[in-house]
Amino acid sequence: MPDNVTNQLLLEHLKAIQAKLASMDDPINELHADVRGVKSHVAGFMQSEISRDSTIATMQERLDRIERRLELHD
Repeated sequence: MPDNVTNQLLLEHLKAIQAKLASMDDPINELHADVRGVKSHVAGFMQSEISRDSTIATMQERLDRIERRLELHD
């Protein structure tokens, strides 16, 4: 008889754990979607930074060329 009670108690605990895990599924899926959104925004930000760096490098080259032509370099 004690084995049966122990097995029944164990089964109840396992069912409770299973129910809790099932209830956590939706919030985890929402977090995954949020993380994907954040990754997308970070990727867009990085592309913007790369574009801006390219523009600054082009402007620096032009400024260097102008300084050389006007003999303003140090």
